[in-house]
Amino acid sequence: MLEGVKFIDEMNLQSKKVFIRVDFNVPVKNGVIQDATRIDEAMETISYAKNEGARVILASHMGRPKGRFNPELSLKPVAEYITGRYFHTYFAEDCTGGDVKKQVNDLKDGEVLLLENLRFHPEEKANEPDFAAKLCEFCDVYINDAFGSSHRAHASVDGLPRKCNEKAAGFLMKRELEYFDMLLNNPERPFYAVLGGAKVSEKIGVIESLMDKVDKILIGGAMAYTFLNALGAKTGKSLVENELFDTVKKIIKKADDKNMKIVLPVDHICSTEFNGKPEYVAEKDIPDDLMGLDIGNKTVELYKKELSDAKIVMWNGPMGVFESNDFCKGTFDIAEYLATLDAVSVVGGGDSVCAVKKAGVSDSIDHISTGGGASLELLEKGTLAGIEALKT
Repeated sequence: MLEGVKFIDEMNLQSKKVFIRVDFNVPVKNGVIQDATRIDEAMETISYAKNEGARVILASHMGRPKGRFNPELSLKPVAEYITGRYFHTYFAEDCTGGDVKKQVNDLKDGEVLLLENLRFHPEEKANEPDFAAKLCEFCDVYINDAFGSSHRAHASVDGLPRKCNEKAAGFLMKRELEYFDMLLNNPERPFYAVLGGAKVSEKIGVIESLMDKVDKILIGGAMAYTFLNALGAKTGKSLVENELFDTVKKIIKKADDKNMKIVLPVDHICSTEFNGKPEYVAEKDIPDDLMGLDIGNKTVELYKKELSDAKIVMWNGPMGVFESNDFCKGTFDIAEYLATLDAVSVVGGGDSVCAVKKAGVSDSIDHISTGGGASLELLEKGTLAGIEALKT
């Protein structure tokens, strides 16, 4: 994975136009950034380029504007945030065109310019060569520090770097690649995975890929009910993907053949409806009038025991509807236990990251990935479009 990839500290940046693809897809409400984590984590790379005397051009998408201007998805609040907290950052009202070109050409060494939302142009998602060529005009050196967007073969991630001779990964990207390279190619044993979330269909590829790499998979969240139901357990009104029963049974058989353990919930926190009153079900079977919304205490203790001898744990996906105070305990208990383990812990996926932060244990997790979809695709395929574009 790392072979053929250069990093920003290997590049000569002095007086060069350094185009940094960042991931500033942050929540904004009424012009105010609600969570600046992604911006803050990109600052190491941006500050390094600035201090090396680069003329820094930052580019990102935000939200899904569907190829047209949407003031609610403007990156201007990001430029204001960086200016207020770190250093002055100029803002361009577009990401291509004559006015933007002038702003880029007017930059002095050590100055920073943030371009407007790339996705205001449909050509970005379409990965159109002409659009990539326009961005390339602002680019003596290309740096990809947007791990969370690197699974998408868009113009700024794929087309642009393929047109650049000088290109590298930023420091945030480097941390991500080093951890995932370790997980995929050189994990210490035993290596366990904890997978949660709503749908098996979204993680089939990941599960099948991990079965060749991990020693045990613990499953929670709504996806556990498809596994339980396929094995003959009653799951009441829980979310179940019946059409995946054959796939799940093949996964279970493969696990048995490999002597690899798949661990499923043995009790549940349920309700008659999604936001209803919680009811405890002390056994694996769920009554017909209830739906499972969190793992129960017996499952938490079982999972702790199953994880106790781990050397590496990779967690992606919550154990229940953790956004609700009534159905968050299982997720938070697992997060807190991971923080105490004498093991390398890697957490990926937006909900899992949110959970470890809400549980107050993020500082005790070895690596928190900035990319949900990107981390899943990397686990499944072993590479990403953005990584491959840096190697060409």
